[in-house]
Amino acid sequence: MDKKYRVIVAGCGGMSNTWVEYALQRPDTAIVGLVDLQPQQAANLAARHGLDCPAFTDINEAIADTGANIVFDVTIPASHYGIAMAGLKQGCHVFGEKPLAETFSDCRDIVALSQETGRIQAVMQNRRFDPRIRAFRQLIADDTIGRVGYAGADFFLGPHFGGFREIMDSPLLLDMAIHTFDQARFILGADPVSVYCHEFNPPGSWFNGNAMALCIFEMSDGSVFSYRGSWCAEGVPTSWEASWRVTGERGTAIWDGHNEIYAEAVNKPSLDESGKPSFIQQQNRIEAELPVMDKTGHHGCLEDMFSALKSGTLPETYCGDNQYSMAMVLASLESARTGQKVLIADLMG
Repeated sequence: MDKKYRVIVAGCGGMSNTWVEYALQRPDTAIVGLVDLQPQQAANLAARHGLDCPAFTDINEAIADTGANIVFDVTIPASHYGIAMAGLKQGCHVFGEKPLAETFSDCRDIVALSQETGRIQAVMQNRRFDPRIRAFRQLIADDTIGRVGYAGADFFLGPHFGGFREIMDSPLLLDMAIHTFDQARFILGADPVSVYCHEFNPPGSWFNGNAMALCIFEMSDGSVFSYRGSWCAEGVPTSWEASWRVTGERGTAIWDGHNEIYAEAVNKPSLDESGKPSFIQQQNRIEAELPVMDKTGHHGCLEDMFSALKSGTLPETYCGDNQYSMAMVLASLESARTGQKVLIADLMG
């Protein structure tokens, strides 16, 4: 029986295993080809998962020879533009790892071609597909703390990757911050308006480039989002999901990036003996409720992409939406370079 979805996997490194594992769970999906500039990488991936399909070094040849209708782009960031454009031009949907592309002009091209061809390009933002962030977002959406004025995320970790990250110019902003920036957009339901960013490389850093950044974003809902991040912070690490504080008219919502998800809010103003508002108001604690999710993380994001194909809708991380998360990264880099506040609209044209 022919499979409905015929997938080419472009990029056969370590991360591709997660994508392949998901595809093999779907009875309507077949992996029909592998693409990698290093043939041995493709051979190793095929052996690990028992795949019986041809391998290629060229994406165009792979699509033409296999009749694929979906491309999994698990290549390095510098290849995302070429893979996405090739896949979309040949009539495939493209599901890819972050980032969408390395420049905003490339992002625009991908979005335009996706709209022109009617094919979906969607980006892996696996941190959205976590019951904890869904619970935190719902806590705020339920008006628990009133209208939001501020959101802050702290991200302090000290991973010793070795390899390419340690020689990048801006490893934190270019390779990691998009996760937290996309989380902020998701939690607030808002897009960026402007940013001021200062990045630097603190004492003790084992990175060549700037491994720490402070960013202040103005958001489209009128709130301010503050990001404090470091990839060379030894001791007292935060979660990889960051540590969050969101303040609103009546209270504050907290998520430590682990399992502490709650709000403290004033339901009814407390008054002193003279009838004036008490010096310190009494708050009630409201615990978040975790939703039930069948698939989470990478598999949850991929499930959303395939569900969109089935329903004829757009996935949550469609390129037309995800370009705003990428704009946060690129505008932050521009602000750090110039020392000036950058308007997102100016960047996006």
